[in-house]
Amino acid sequence: MEKIVVNAMGEQCPIPVVKATKALRELTEPATVEVLVDNEIAVQNLTRLGAGQGYAVQAERTGENAFAVRILANTLPAPAAAQAEETPACVPDQRGNLVVAVSSSVMGQGSDELGATLMKGFLFALTQLPELPKTVLFYNGGAHLTVEGSPSLADLRNLEAQGVEILTCGTCLNYYGLTDKLAVGGVTNMYAIVEKLAGADRVIRP
Repeated sequence: MEKIVVNAMGEQCPIPVVKATKALRELTEPATVEVLVDNEIAVQNLTRLGAGQGYAVQAERTGENAFAVRILANTLPAPAAAQAEETPACVPDQRGNLVVAVSSSVMGQGSDELGATLMKGFLFALTQLPELPKTVLFYNGGAHLTVEGSPSLADLRNLEAQGVEILTCGTCLNYYGLTDKLAVGGVTNMYAIVEKLAGADRVIRP
């Protein structure tokens, strides 16, 4: 598909959403609309815009204050005349004080093959929550999910681009020989993990 790049660097809400909406409405064939922004709130609002129209959305941090949000418009939107005229809405930060603690690369007990599929689905589902987690912690076998070759890297990078803190236990990475292969988020220690869990309003352990 063709890629259309919309530069909204330095723009605050609602300008990135307005520009993205205009680009989507002007499509004459399916395309990827890539919006460049410099803040996490814009990433969250653009993600909501694309998902609200039924499109897959990919978000990526490309620099210290640089993000790319790709809206995969594989079908054309309704004609402009048929669309409701709405002012694009800006919403506050969607991250609540929810902490997700992942201690294994698989979800549940029984078949590891099934468990790996379930875990991949779980991490994708996190990206679709109306209120994103504040932090996702990975420790013990969960450390395998944040390193090179993990099938969930795209989803975790999407969460990170929207401001979700992704942390992996450093002792665990070292134990499994993965210290140099971390591909998303940062390294943490047990003291910080305990602090994150103790300070959370809610904790989910898949």
